[in-house]
Formats: sequence, structure tokens, C-alpha cells
Amino acid sequence: MRPLRAAGAAALVSLASLAVAPHAAAAQDGWNDARTRALVAAAIERRTIQLADTGLTDYTARAHGYLTFLAQLGDGFPDPPAVIKSDELMLEVYWGAPDRSKQRIVGRRDTLLLPTDINYHRDHLGVVQNNFPAIIRLGDGDEVRDVPHPLSIAGLATYDYRIADSLAIRAGDRAIDVMMVSVRPKDDRQPAAVGAVYIDRVSSSVVRMTFSFTRAALRDRQLEDVSVILENGLVEGRFWLPRRQEIEIRRTASWMDFPARGIIRGRWEICCIEANVGLAPITFRGPEIESAPREVLERHRFEGSVLSGLPEEVRAFDAEDVRRVQEEARTLVRAGALARARRTVLASRSVTDLVRVDRTEGLALGAGLTQAFGAGISATVTARYGTADERGKVRGALAWSSARGVGVSVAGRNDVAAVGLVPEVSGLRNSIAAQEFGSDWTDTYGVRGASLGITARAHRGNSLSLELARESHRPLAVHAVPSSGRYAPAFPATAATVDRAALSWSAGGTLRGRDARWSSHLVVEGISATRPTATAADRFTRAAFDAEFHFPGTGGAWRLRTLGGGVTGGAALPSQYLVLFGGPVTAPGYAFHSIRGRAGVAQRVEYQLRIPFVSMNLGRFGRVPSSLLLAPYLHGVWATPGTAGEMRAYPSAGLGVLSVFDLLRVDVARPLRGKGWLFSVDVTRAFWRVL
Repeated sequence: MRPLRAAGAAALVSLASLAVAPHAAAAQDGWNDARTRALVAAAIERRTIQLADTGLTDYTARAHGYLTFLAQLGDGFPDPPAVIKSDELMLEVYWGAPDRSKQRIVGRRDTLLLPTDINYHRDHLGVVQNNFPAIIRLGDGDEVRDVPHPLSIAGLATYDYRIADSLAIRAGDRAIDVMMVSVRPKDDRQPAAVGAVYIDRVSSSVVRMTFSFTRAALRDRQLEDVSVILENGLVEGRFWLPRRQEIEIRRTASWMDFPARGIIRGRWEICCIEANVGLAPITFRGPEIESAPREVLERHRFEGSVLSGLPEEVRAFDAEDVRRVQEEARTLVRAGALARARRTVLASRSVTDLVRVDRTEGLALGAGLTQAFGAGISATVTARYGTADERGKVRGALAWSSARGVGVSVAGRNDVAAVGLVPEVSGLRNSIAAQEFGSDWTDTYGVRGASLGITARAHRGNSLSLELARESHRPLAVHAVPSSGRYAPAFPATAATVDRAALSWSAGGTLRGRDARWSSHLVVEGISATRPTATAADRFTRAAFDAEFHFPGTGGAWRLRTLGGGVTGGAALPSQYLVLFGGPVTAPGYAFHSIRGRAGVAQRVEYQLRIPFVSMNLGRFGRVPSSLLLAPYLHGVWATPGTAGEMRAYPSAGLGVLSVFDLLRVDVARPLRGKGWLFSVDVTRAFWRVL
């Protein structure tokens, strides 16, 4: 038994005091032994009599919480979630034996960072009383419905139990023994909870509950997972009553293979508990959770702004507590019991997978399907037809992935690929500009070949992948005609047969205690290219990197981005493997991909400052904030032009303006060496992955 100490007359069970390593369970007794069953039976009996023998007849409390809606975009969701909307609430909480509950919202305010018409279920606006009734429901039954409580009579026939660990909590001169009991369903194909309950061994009261749910328990097909953490504190040395609660609900699209995730995170702190105050029966009339009149809500005064008080874990890539709940669930049941069953869905990863315009294909229309076969195996086929080049393009892949983020895929394609370190504009913006004005900021070449990929993903967006491929590259020609203007010539790609091995690493995170985050991506490729007229292959190594760092400054925020690459070896380098700069991202003020060479690096330093502006009402989608961001920046490129030569500098300065929930960005930039201006209008880069 591990001794733990807690200060104060009321022993509050902290997160750290209950953290248990997953491997600890393996060292304990087996499932459903006599000791475990006796402990569980006593806990069920205690819940059944609703604490009556402890002398608790009622209590009042106050609960302060945040209900936050966040979003993530991109394959594998590599970046921390962005806050879309956050509500701060203050509740008056009332409870009466045996199971009467009433909650009244007396303070509420919100902040809207992106347009949304989300409406929360009523039970999301309150705290969980009595550690849930005998049947668990969430989202008013639309998210989780009719799940037997692990500590209920029905639960005895539904779950297996195992004592996984024991804890000792010290409150003054009193030691409280807490037992951690792992819970798993006997049949993981049925609606059930998966996780752990923490039970006071002497009183058999629930100290803490952490659990997720089987796939069969989730009513909404878009639900990815639901995690619940209920933590109680000891009041007056006798009553285990609510102290802290967390609920996280994650959704992804179910009708299309679209990399977008919505997250609802609820965080509650319960305080100021007064027991046995003699509540009148009239207190519990009406709905269990209701709101005070608007004038009462407006009179409540919160401290600071909604975002300044938002708990750090709400903004995090994944809350540490919630991640542990999901990991524990995966150790208790097979992965298939937790994974969403997805059969046939549309295989679109972005808008431009469906429709795009460029100078080589013209208007191109595409579609695709992904078929899931179970056990993590799926097959995807996508096709696209260019109306100008009158050619079809096709991709196909057979993939396997595990619940722990390991994946293997075999793929083939006859398609096009883009050159350059990163896109200079979004796909949607490029299609519009290409069609209407002949401004196509993509350089592409034809690719035919097959590949084998292995990927290992960890939490917080970290991933490592290896790809082995054999491909045939060919140059393309301009076939389309814009509505106005004239297209630039097609990129002069080098025809070659290419064997390559690419190792990619992505990482990112936040810094605790500060509103700062970072991300990085590195690719190293070993390439062997054989030209049609050559008798021997040309071998070389190519590396590319992209790193960003965002952190607060005085009255604003700094945004730093470094990207670049280089090629070593190879006497005759295919032009598609040159390092290219030029455009709003890599070299603002300079013509698109006008800087080409074997090596180069670009650095941007940007400072974003919010200033007052005119607000706009978007109806049910909210109101555009009465401000915009000014983003002056300095940018520099250092590159070796051509296939060899000395390093040259290409500095520039610019100003960006972000408006309409910071979704729309207008840039103007000028090179500090040479003449000309560059204007660009686009959506914020965070949304490029899905455009």
C-alpha cells in the first residue's frame, strides 16, 4: 500500500494521488475473485441506500465550469485543437436524499472565436450527481444511453471486476484506504462502460470514477469516443461528494473520409458544500437543470475574460487525464470494441479532391470510396478526370491500422504531384484564381508508381513514418485556358524512373504555463533517379523541414516560421527535386517559385496585434468580433540559385490583415532587394488542409 498525504480537514483526492501505471493491474489478482466481488457488492449496496446511513439528508454547493467546443483539422490531426466557442458557467447545486437533484445556472457568458451554431445538450450544462444513476445517459440520451452503471445490480451481470491497486490517503491523523477496481464488460459488443472505479474500503463509498464506453454504447454514429472523470472529496470527514469533473466528447464525420474533428470539453470544480441544511421540497420542482432569468445571469460577475480563465488542459492537444482513461480502456477490451465501425464512406480528404482547376488539367472532377473490412483493414480508391487534358487519374490503397496508432499501407497511383517545400496558397483559392485570372500557383508533374508505407503515431500529434516507393516521373503540358489572362508555362519536370526511401517525423506541443505552442516536420529522402537516355542511376539525398513557434508578446503574439531544405550528391539533379522559394509563404514579394536551387532556408518573424474594428451579425452563427489582427512581418530567404553557387539573400517586408473571425487574410509584401509588390487574399492557413 502506498501512503499519500493531503492537507486540510477535508481530504480532497487529487489527480496525482490516484494516477496508476497501466502495468500495475497485471501484477494483481485475477478477475472476479472473492475479495473483489465483496468490495464491489458493498459499494453497490452503499449506492443503493444513497448514503442514508451516514446521516446525509441534503446539501448545497456551487459549481464553476467551462464548456468548450474545439476543432482539429488534417490527416492524423497533427495540431492542437483550436477553440471555437467557450462558455463559462456558475451553478447553484442542490441535492436531497435519496436521489433528488436540482441545478440552477446563475451566471453564464461565452466567447465565440469562429462561426458556429452549436447547441449543447442540457445535461452538458450541469454536473453529475450521485456518480450517475443505475443507468448512465449522456447528451440527454443522444450520445450515451441505457448503459448499466458498473456499481449497480445490473452491473454485476454486465461487468468483470479486478482490484488493480490500493492507495492510502492521509487526512490529519486518519488514513483512508482506497481500492482501484478495473471494470470491463463481459461482452464488449454490448453497451457498457470501460475503466475504473476507486472505492473507500471502509465505507464502500465511491471516491473516483474514470471510464469510457464501448462502441455499442455510443448512439451517435459520428461519435469517436466519450470519456468521463468524476472525482469526489471527503466533506466533514464523512461524506464523499462531488469535487471535480471532466467530460470529453469527440466527433468526426461519418459520411465522408474528411479529416475534421469536433471536441466538447466540460471542466467543473465544485466548492462551498454545506451539508444537512434542511432544503424544502419546493427546491426540486421543475427541470433538474434550469437557467435563472437573463437579468440574474447578467448580474453575475466573473473574473477576467473567458479565455484568460480557461484551464490550460482545455487548450491542450489532449488532456492528460482523458488520455489515460482511453489508454486504460484499450488495455481492458479489444480495440474493435472501442473503434467506430465505418463501412463505406466517400474518400474525400479536401474540397479539391472533389473539384479543382489548374493549368495542366483544367477543371478536374473527382470522387472516391473507402471500404472498411474490420480488424483495422480498409481499402480506398479515388479517381479524377481533367476536362482540359482529357485524362483520368487514379489512386488506390490497402491499409491496416491499429488502435495504438501503428499503420501499414500499400498504395499505387497514376496521378500528379506538386513540387515545392509547402503550398503557397490554399487549394480553393488557387482554383478560383486559376480559372478567373490565369494565376495558377502550383507546379506539378506526372507520377505513376507504387509504395509501401509504415506509420507510428503517438499522442499530441507526434508521428514517425517510412515510405518506400518506385515511380515514373514525366513533365506535363498546359492544356487549359483561363477566363482572363494567360497561364505560365508548365513546370519543366525531368522524366525519370525513381526509387526512393523517405523517413518523416512530425512533432508538436504546448508549453505549460504559457499560451505558446510549437510544431515541426522533417523529411529525409534517399533517391535514385534514372533518366530515359542514361545507363546508370543518379543517387542523391534530399531533406526538407518546416518548424513553427507561436508565443505571446506584449499586447500581441509572435509567430515564427522556419522552412527550407537541401540536396546533396547527384551530378544531374531532376528539376522536381530542387528547393523552390517564391510566393506568399516561402518568399513574399517575389514571383512564384522564382528562387530555385540546391539548398535554401526561409525565416519569417511576424507580430500580430489586435485592434478595434466594425462588428457584423451572422445570425445563428454568432457575431463577428469587433476587432481585427494587424500582422506586420519581416521575411528572409537565403538560397543557392541554380544548381550551384554562393548563398544569396532575398529579404522582404509585408503586412497581413486578418478579419472575419481571423478566417480571412489579406497580405501585401514588397521585396527589399528589387522592385514590385505582391498582393494575396486567402483563408487562414490552418484551414488549407481541408480546402
